[in-house]
Amino acid sequence: MSRSALWKLAKALEALGLVIVLVGVMWSVTLGFGDRGLESMGIEFQGLAVGGLLFAIGWVLERAVGSRG
Repeated sequence: MSRSALWKLAKALEALGLVIVLVGVMWSVTLGFGDRGLESMGIEFQGLAVGGLLFAIGWVLERAVGSRG
């Protein structure tokens, strides 16, 4: 796999991670407004864990590959 393709994969993983974190937080807020606090906290934790892991993998991959150019 070329450096350019690995860099793009890294950026895609970072973006996907951020989207998952955002969806988890929004879902958590929605549940929280519905007085489902404990379930809300569980969803938020899962979103942060999965999204953060994907972002970290992308970040490490990007650092390993180096700059785009």
